[in-house]
Amino acid sequence: MVDLQQWRSSKWLTFGIVVLLAIVVLMAYFLVNRFILSPPIDATIERTDLLVHEGEQIQVNVLNGCGQDGIARRTMDYLRARGFDVVEITNFDRLDVDRSFVIDRVGDTLSAAKAAYALGIPDSLVTSDIDSTLYLRCSIVLGKDYAVLRPFTR
Repeated sequence: MVDLQQWRSSKWLTFGIVVLLAIVVLMAYFLVNRFILSPPIDATIERTDLLVHEGEQIQVNVLNGCGQDGIARRTMDYLRARGFDVVEITNFDRLDVDRSFVIDRVGDTLSAAKAAYALGIPDSLVTSDIDSTLYLRCSIVLGKDYAVLRPFTR
C-alpha cells in the first residue's frame, strides 16, 4: 500500500516541476518573440553624412491618404512613443490611397525601412522621392488599409 505522506509530497513535487517548466517555456517564447520574430524598433539614424550625426532620431511626417479622421494623430502618438520625431501630420494630396506606404525623402532607405517596419508596412512599399526641402527623412502615407497597421491592431 502507498504511504499517504509520500504520495502527497510526490504530488507537490510534480506540480512544482510542471509550474517551473511552464515558466521556462513562457520565458523562451517571449525571448524568441522579442529578439527574433519581432525585434525592437530602432528610431535612430545609422548613417552619417554632413547634415546628421549617427544616433539622431529619424524625422518623419505622417500624411492621411484615406480621409479617416484621427488616424494620423494616432500614428503620430504610436511613432513618438517608439522614439521617432514626428514633425508634422496632415492630409496627403489624395484621399483615395488604397495601401499605406513610406516615401524616402533624402536617399536614406534604411531610415525609411525602419519607419515602415515600425508600422508593419512591407519593405516593398517603400519608395523614393528625394525632396530635401522638407527637412525630414521620410513621409508616411496612410491608406485605406490603415486598420492592419501596428498602431491600430494593438
